[in-house]
Amino acid sequence: MRILSIASETHDSGIAIVENGKPVLVIEEERLCRIKHTQRFPEASLAAAIEGGWLQPGEIDAIVTPWNAAVLRKTFLKAILRNTPSSLNLLRPSANTAQRLSIVVLNQWLKYKLTRALGLQKLPPFYGVRHHHAHAAIFFVSPFEEANVLVMDGYGDDAATSTYVGRGSSLERIWQSDVFNSLGMIYTFVTGHLGFRDFEEGTVMALAAHGDDRYLDRFRDTIRLVDDGRYDVDMSYFKFDRYAFLKPFSEKFFTTFGPARHHDEPVTDHHKALARALQVRIEEVVVHVARGLHARNRSRHLVVSGGVALNCVANARILAETDYEHVWVPPCASDTGAPLGAALWLHHQRNEQPRDFTLTHPFYGLEESEEAIRAALDAAGLAAERLDDATLFARVARDLAEGRIVGWFQGRFEMGPRALGNRSILADPRRLATKDRINARIKYRESFRPFAPAVLVEHAQEYFEIAQDDPFMTFAPRVRADKLDVIPAAVHIDGTARLQTVDRRANPRYYAVIEAFGRETGVPVLINTSFNRQEPIVSTAREAVSCYLRTEMDVLVLGNFYTQSRNAESQARARTAFAVREENLVGGE
Repeated sequence: MRILSIASETHDSGIAIVENGKPVLVIEEERLCRIKHTQRFPEASLAAAIEGGWLQPGEIDAIVTPWNAAVLRKTFLKAILRNTPSSLNLLRPSANTAQRLSIVVLNQWLKYKLTRALGLQKLPPFYGVRHHHAHAAIFFVSPFEEANVLVMDGYGDDAATSTYVGRGSSLERIWQSDVFNSLGMIYTFVTGHLGFRDFEEGTVMALAAHGDDRYLDRFRDTIRLVDDGRYDVDMSYFKFDRYAFLKPFSEKFFTTFGPARHHDEPVTDHHKALARALQVRIEEVVVHVARGLHARNRSRHLVVSGGVALNCVANARILAETDYEHVWVPPCASDTGAPLGAALWLHHQRNEQPRDFTLTHPFYGLEESEEAIRAALDAAGLAAERLDDATLFARVARDLAEGRIVGWFQGRFEMGPRALGNRSILADPRRLATKDRINARIKYRESFRPFAPAVLVEHAQEYFEIAQDDPFMTFAPRVRADKLDVIPAAVHIDGTARLQTVDRRANPRYYAVIEAFGRETGVPVLINTSFNRQEPIVSTAREAVSCYLRTEMDVLVLGNFYTQSRNAESQARARTAFAVREENLVGGE
């Protein structure tokens, strides 16, 4: 069975194609339209899938979306009736687009756009999967035959937190919170209160490590722990149940935690302390919920999904402080993975098909041909050598050991919000100055933002306090005391690091370059950050060349092509082209 899954008119729109329970292609629309977290109908993704031969419209057996419009409409109509007239703000243009469209027109608009994009007069059977069911269904490609499943995000169509038990090809939801009883929404709103833009929660997570505990006890009052692994948001601090995104805080919040920071104002100790209070309380609640689920069903395994699952510090605390032996978080835990999950739910849960696939790598995006790479280099006037694998890996390892920063572009791009070895910027973790240089001269972001270490899986426990693999960069354990001075550029101020374990079978080329660096230096670890500059992660060779020319990267590797070439004319063109798009770009890894 061939399923097309599509997310549209909600952030992180995109598509997934799944055949008999196995992902064939997963694309976030932002990678192609170059607008971070776009809500656009994924027209470019569909066109690329058809042009690349991944999708034949006449061979689609079913179409699915990771939202159930009827359920979402019922949820928000109930909220409107409960809070009329103030909650009519939900229908204003500045309210969330997906909510308005679901309330007013259900899926008719989406079906119309799909009919045109696919060139079909009649669509195949069309299904809407509840949003949290789509997140939970990532269990079906986890390494576990049975597991507890925890889904936490801003909100779905009927919940903000859901717990499940997964066995074989079925999932059973155990309990769910009210849609406004939401950890994700609180994190988002406090991120805005602290002066950061939409989708910059990761910045606040990094800032939290710099704060003190002055607000921690008071912030604990905003989210109370309840027996049985549940929690309650104290809505006396908030108003988002009545005013949605328009007016999220009550006067009590401002009196307790101070006025909002404007984006251009300096970050003070007050802001750092509030970030810490937010982060620590979220961690405590997540651990509490995970323990409560374990008390109900004593599985050794836990799958965590939803936007809150991107909180790698909280994930590390689950692993360290609960009775779960293994915790698995997919690379696409956020809404970037919702289309894939919706297709998996349809195939396994609804159609009761058996499982025979485990997700071991994230590389289900598009790939550039060697001809396209050559054309991109030639168009920019960059001289490049084509090297054999052994020579390439050895040369890049030597460059990195000598302090050069390398743009690394290989194969199919990753799904999910993080670069995991095919669209990465690589650097030497032994040099503390590396962190400041990348932040200031390449990423153009705050100096307190940390960088992730990629380590050969065989050496992970030598460097980090973690007892399992982490191939998708979803945990931030502590760095071992004797390694703090060995990889200082990879260590956050609190002694943690958001690591990625690299297995040769999952990505042989990425493994090989880290292995070569290990032979060169004795340290089988590299800094890995997303190949971008305040924009979506690059997807094409032309975008990689542009990013290289607009930053101070020293080396660019595209497949087997190696260059350190630059020229003033190409750099000027790249900067001009980027400047005209910059107003559309939001945040970034």
